[in-house]
Amino acid sequence: MIAVLKHNTTDEQLKNLTDWLSAQGLGIHVSRGNYQTIVGLIGNTGNVDIELIESLEMVESVQRVSDPFKSMQAALNTADREYTVGIVGLGLIGGSMASAYRSAGWTVLGADLDTTTLGYAKLADIISDELTDENITKCDLLMIALYPQATIGWLNKNAAKINKTTVVIDLCGIKESVCKVGFAIAEEHGFVFVGGHPMAGTQFSGIKYSRSNLFKGAPMVLVPPVADDNNLIENIKNMLAPAGFGQFSVTTAKDHDRMIAFTSQLAHVVSNAYIKSPTAAEHGGFSAGSYKDMTRVAWLNEEMWTQLFLENGEALNFELDTIINALTQYRDAIAGQDADRLKSLLRDGRIAKENIDGNGAERLKK
Repeated sequence: MIAVLKHNTTDEQLKNLTDWLSAQGLGIHVSRGNYQTIVGLIGNTGNVDIELIESLEMVESVQRVSDPFKSMQAALNTADREYTVGIVGLGLIGGSMASAYRSAGWTVLGADLDTTTLGYAKLADIISDELTDENITKCDLLMIALYPQATIGWLNKNAAKINKTTVVIDLCGIKESVCKVGFAIAEEHGFVFVGGHPMAGTQFSGIKYSRSNLFKGAPMVLVPPVADDNNLIENIKNMLAPAGFGQFSVTTAKDHDRMIAFTSQLAHVVSNAYIKSPTAAEHGGFSAGSYKDMTRVAWLNEEMWTQLFLENGEALNFELDTIINALTQYRDAIAGQDADRLKSLLRDGRIAKENIDGNGAERLKK
C-alpha cells in the first residue's frame, strides 16, 4: 500500500504519520521528492483503514498495491523476454485460451487429465509443451479452466509449487466458493490469485471446438482480492490482452454469482426445460428464430452445469422462484380468459425490456 502526501507536508507531520503507522505494526519506506512524498506501507495491510488515512489533511491519496504483484509486474516490464502461460484444463475455454496466447507468441504450457486431449494439443500446436512440476515456476500467468471443485482441488495440491511472481486466474462459471479458497491459498503462499469469468462460449465442449478468437470482443468479469487496487486490475487486463476481450467488469464474488444466476444459469435451465415439451418433436416446419434462440443452450454439458447450479443454488433458486411466479400469472390469465390481465402482463414485460435495453418504443413504431 502507498500513501501519497501533499507537497506542503512538513517534516514534523511526516514523522507523526510514520510513527502512527509504525505503531500499527507496519514497515515504512519514505520516498521524498520536490513535489510529492510517497509513503510505502509494508506488511499486513488488509486491516488498514484507507478512508481514515485519506481523511488526514496531509494525504493526497492512498492505494493498495499487492507485494507479490509488484514483483510480477517488474518481471513483465523486462524488455525482450518471452512470456509463459500455464493452462490447466484444455477443454473449450482452456483450449481457446491456449490458442489465443500461442498466436500472440507466448510459450504455452498445458495440463489435462485426458492424455488424448493433451496429445492433440501438442500435435495441433495449441500448446508448446506439457505443464509439469518442473516448469510451473516459469509461468508468468497460470489459468485454471476446470470445474469449481476441481479448481479448488488443484490449488490445494499445487499451490506450494507456484512462483511468487506468478498470477493465477481461475476461469470458472461461479466465483464465491472458488475465490474464497483461492484468495486464502494465494495469501498463504505469496502469489496473486484473481477470479475470472470469460463471458463467451458455445453449446459444444471439448478442445476440438476451441479457437483462438473465441474471446475476441467478449466481456470478461474479474474478481480481484482487493477491489480498489487499480494498479493490479490494469496489469491483469494487460496480461489478458492476447485473449482479445472487448470489455472488463470488476465485481465481488458474491455479486458475480448473484448476477450470473440470472443472465446465464436461469437461461440454461429454462432452455433445457422448454425443449422437453412433447410438441418439440413435431416442430419441423413451424419454427424460426424464436425457437432457435430459446433452445440453443439446451444442448449443454450436464456434468459441468450440475456443479455450477448446485454451487450457486441460493441465487439460482431465487431466479427460478421469480420466473415461476411470473409464468403462473400468465397461465392464470389465459386459463381465465382474462384479456385485460393478460394485456397488462404483456405490457409490463415490454416496458421492462424497453427500460433495460432502451429504444424499444422506437423499434415498435417502425
